[in-house]
Amino acid sequence: MEKQIEIIKRGTVDIVSESELIEKLKEKRPLIVKLGVDPTSPDLHLGHSVVLNKLRAFQDLGHKAVLIIGDFTSQVGDPSGRDTTRPVLPLEKIMENAKTYTDQAFKILDKNKTEVRFNSEWLKKFVSYDSDKIELFGVAKNITISRLLEREDFKNRMKNENPISLLEILYPIFQGYDSVAVKADVELGGQDQIFNLLVGRDLQKMYGMKPQICITVPLLIGTDGAKKMSKSYKNYIAFNDTPADIFGKIMSIPDELMYDYYELLTDADMKEVKNKHPMEAKKELAFIMVERFYDKENALKAKENFEKVFSANKIPDDILEFKLNTPSKLSQLIVFSGGAKSNNEARRLISSGAVRIDGEKVLEDKLIDKGGFVLQCGKRHFRKIV
Repeated sequence: MEKQIEIIKRGTVDIVSESELIEKLKEKRPLIVKLGVDPTSPDLHLGHSVVLNKLRAFQDLGHKAVLIIGDFTSQVGDPSGRDTTRPVLPLEKIMENAKTYTDQAFKILDKNKTEVRFNSEWLKKFVSYDSDKIELFGVAKNITISRLLEREDFKNRMKNENPISLLEILYPIFQGYDSVAVKADVELGGQDQIFNLLVGRDLQKMYGMKPQICITVPLLIGTDGAKKMSKSYKNYIAFNDTPADIFGKIMSIPDELMYDYYELLTDADMKEVKNKHPMEAKKELAFIMVERFYDKENALKAKENFEKVFSANKIPDDILEFKLNTPSKLSQLIVFSGGAKSNNEARRLISSGAVRIDGEKVLEDKLIDKGGFVLQCGKRHFRKIV
């Protein structure tokens, strides 16, 4: 019991409540542990892996993981942590994202021990007029508007006179009903999800069930060391990044942030980690992350290439080729080869001295009319131009 509690509590923000969790564990049965995800994007990053790691920890302790794909709730839009209404995606895009989401999630979760459910299965009936009893009406009578408006993100939006849609107000009810449908013993989520998770407890009580335990985990800070990891902030490390990029991005994070990554993304002994030299500890963390999403061979190669480029200032062995078909400005070539998102960004890289051709800095946006050289942008982007 003590060991289970220690594993479950590691890297958590809220447990509502720990005493109730202990009572459920004393029943000595596999608990139903729920994680709901809205596939609004096809790519997962390390920020998503924090809660997936926690779900995997429950699996390893012998509990049942239920991954709920919010094909219904994605069309509503989760307001958690938002200061504006989330754009609604078409169902076709949601289902396309759901496929890549689950494929990537199983890089962490044990696929054979995970039950995947789509919440349209019960939420369509929940709001349907096809039956005599409309579940939503019964629930709505018992949930007050003042209760739903208690959440901080709604308070902030009202204060700033930003609109809140009726669907957004209903979102916690839909998510809460997921817990009723799967009879969840535990629900996991990011710390910005605590309100939604608590509504799930309220709904389960309303349906005569024992309320679920709500467990939240921190929002992982991105590679900039300042904001939460997000594609919007361009400070993320994606599951599908190349091994070299995963390794290099991990090595770029501030030392103090590295220890948070260790605690939230690994099961390493923190005392041992803190006794190591920060550079070596960071290399080990980068190695662990590459091995998790690829394999040991790719992790070894990424480490060797990193040490070659950064320690010995050499060019990595296996760099991609890019064919130059027509004469182009250097800034355009950088964008075409994937070194920058826009011509303006590419020109900033050039003027700041971050662009090299065959190891020599280039400070002007000159015309490139033939290949046969190695283009380097920043510390990690290398392309052989042919």
